[in-house]
Amino acid sequence: MLQLSHMERARLKWGLIFISPWILGFLLFLLYPMLASMYYSFTDYDVLRPPRWVGLGNYVRFFTKDNLAFTCIYNTLYFATFSVPLNILVAVVLSLLLNARVKGLAVFRAIFFIPSIVPVVSTAILWVWLFNTRNGLFNMALRAIGFQGVGWLTDPAWAKPSMIIMTLWGVGGTVIIYLAGLQDIPGQLYEAATIDGAGAWQQITKITIPLLTPQIFFHLVMGVIGAFQVFTQAFIMGSLGGGALGMGSEAGPANALLFYSFYLYLNAFRFFRMGYASAMAWVLFAITLMCTLVILRSSRRWVFYGGA
Repeated sequence: MLQLSHMERARLKWGLIFISPWILGFLLFLLYPMLASMYYSFTDYDVLRPPRWVGLGNYVRFFTKDNLAFTCIYNTLYFATFSVPLNILVAVVLSLLLNARVKGLAVFRAIFFIPSIVPVVSTAILWVWLFNTRNGLFNMALRAIGFQGVGWLTDPAWAKPSMIIMTLWGVGGTVIIYLAGLQDIPGQLYEAATIDGAGAWQQITKITIPLLTPQIFFHLVMGVIGAFQVFTQAFIMGSLGGGALGMGSEAGPANALLFYSFYLYLNAFRFFRMGYASAMAWVLFAITLMCTLVILRSSRRWVFYGGA
């Protein structure tokens, strides 16, 4: 058994005292809720009555009996599949443009970064106004050039694309990460490529993009995790967008904005199916973990670390 000196015991004691707030917070607000939700996922629990053990009943119900389970999974996967790659593409393009040496570059960088620090609720309300079918700025612009307006948040075919378009508004934070990655690329590589006759496009595809893959990989992982947890934007845009459907106006037209986290919220705090919502939370955790592991495994083939 390891023997500690008096000085080492004193240091250990004071160290534990100083980190005790974090330890207590972790136990009370993270570990206990996780263990409690795991237990509740195997019970029928509505908050008002004691939980009743049902085993795998909640999971069986979600996969075989819930008609909206496939809808919320499809909506979430659709959103993640298109929003994450588009965000990466737009952020990379903007970072390349903002890395150029032109006058007023600091102003342009600030303009693109500011939207990323605007509260999500404010951003969603702003875009609801832009997407308004009658008086929205987008439809007014379309009518001005002779096109018919689009039912952005009232047409099931356009509801999710509207959400994806809105997410492009906040890529400024990611652009900063890519700009930092661009600054780390040695200039000698571009000089050597220029001497060898490589054009601008070849330099971007053979030097810039490969050396940006660590940042792209980070954005991809965090983007997928965030896409599976989208809630606030869907709730506000569905509620204020005016969709009328079975779940209520919050879910958008024909449940087009019924994302997984939103459906989980409805079951937990609208219908008080806490046991069922806990099971949904663990299913979401499993899906997110599986997708993250797939991305991690695939990173060996396409992520390049300089010097590795």
